[in-house]
Amino acid sequence: MGPRSYDEDPLNAAMAPPANETPAQRNARERAESEAKRVSDEIDAELRRERELEKKRKPVKLLLLGQSESGKTATLKNFQLLYCKRLWQEERSSWRCVVLLNLVRNINDIVDILTREMASARSSTLPPASSLGIPQPPTAIPTSTSSSPTSSPLSSDEEDDEPPPSRRQSATISSPGLPALKFKDKHRLLCLRLAPLRRVQSDLEQRLGTAATELYSTSATSAAPFDPSASAKREKEFSIHSTNGWKTALERFRALRRSGEEQGMLRKVRSMEDEVQGIISGCREDIRTVWEDRVVREMLARRKVRPEDSAGFFLNDVDRIARTDYQITDDDIIRARLRTVGVQEYRVTFEHGHSAGSEWRMYDVGGTRSSRAAWYSYFDDCDAIIFLAPVSCFDEKLAEDRRVNRLEDSYMLWRSVCGCKLLSRTQLVLFLNKCDLLQAKLMRGAKIRDSVPSFGDRKNDVATATRYFQQHFKEILRGASPIQRPFYVHLTSVIDRKSTAVTLGAVEESILRDHLRRADLM
Repeated sequence: MGPRSYDEDPLNAAMAPPANETPAQRNARERAESEAKRVSDEIDAELRRERELEKKRKPVKLLLLGQSESGKTATLKNFQLLYCKRLWQEERSSWRCVVLLNLVRNINDIVDILTREMASARSSTLPPASSLGIPQPPTAIPTSTSSSPTSSPLSSDEEDDEPPPSRRQSATISSPGLPALKFKDKHRLLCLRLAPLRRVQSDLEQRLGTAATELYSTSATSAAPFDPSASAKREKEFSIHSTNGWKTALERFRALRRSGEEQGMLRKVRSMEDEVQGIISGCREDIRTVWEDRVVREMLARRKVRPEDSAGFFLNDVDRIARTDYQITDDDIIRARLRTVGVQEYRVTFEHGHSAGSEWRMYDVGGTRSSRAAWYSYFDDCDAIIFLAPVSCFDEKLAEDRRVNRLEDSYMLWRSVCGCKLLSRTQLVLFLNKCDLLQAKLMRGAKIRDSVPSFGDRKNDVATATRYFQQHFKEILRGASPIQRPFYVHLTSVIDRKSTAVTLGAVEESILRDHLRRADLM
């Protein structure tokens, strides 16, 4: 039996117009068919829109990764400020205590160093025990005091017409090849006058919880412990702490302020805040005096301590912040420092931009080495990762492991993220962060090649350095990634709101486009 012709197909025969159809009947039939097609097309379009909307409703999952103090939380805060003003305003007042804690910790750290240096200087200027008639032990143990040498010139706050201080009025400390630093009675007096700030720091840390403390040791020996078996064993340990991060600390204050049933507790919290602000305000002049003192500055320089390069530095703003009428600003919140503990999830519905109406789930993670084992369980179904690598830290060590260079730690961590098979199709965005601090450090005379020998004789400026770092991270991606993928990199200083807003605009569009492509919408 041969194939049927078109005319013999029963379906075509059923759909064919009647043989004796009049022109009027044909017009009516065509109008009905057109209307039926229009309704059918509308139904199909509505179904497509519903499917697209359903897929678009799937949250964008974004991880912020990097070592501790790399700028992850500041990046998250910039996202909130730019795309979710309502949530930003809800959290705004809660950051006031964090800024105060940062300011108090800044000055207490300096006073601690000053106190130790003065004690050491006093012990080195005591007369021999034999001259005081004190019997000496058979074997004397020699003591010595030294500070890190530096090329900075000595600065002294003594006036030319001031008589030389007696031994009881001042103490001196010297470094090899450098004149002795001269501490005076005013330095001891300042330390005593600032003593109340230690209780203020303790009270604020207790109120804010674990996030208010820093980690200075670790048992982790790897930059990125992403072994699933190890992660499974450690996940329980870290998940316990994931509710004690800065997000939870702020929520305590927000919950108290919103609760009408806890008016007594709310009054107690406000009373504590007012008391703290009053104490800090009363110490304003002494804080400024210590920070601006030339001997103190020289002491810090010899120790190679630069608090202004650290996260949460506010000593230059003491006249504005240490007041009873202090009003927090957006820049203060971006710069404020609280340690992230565990993994903190933020569900943000974008109010505008390309993602308007879409929900993003952002994960801010603890960046210390001992916290990184908790990351692995969040890698599954991740749309994008913003990896923050602070390039200003080329000559610094990890706070939790002083044997490890911070830049080298970022390299190793980036290699592990790029090589993780679970992230093989995840968009990776690299922020070479803290370019402002890099520029300041290079202008002070720091040489990259002294800490990074492979930098060689390249020009020691920001443009050359960032190109070199960018190329190195790119080579790591190419060598470690299971599949080849685009390389997105941005030079950033995430405490600069204006420049960061431009960067996040481009990043948001790129991540959303890739998210929709993964959902087969493009």
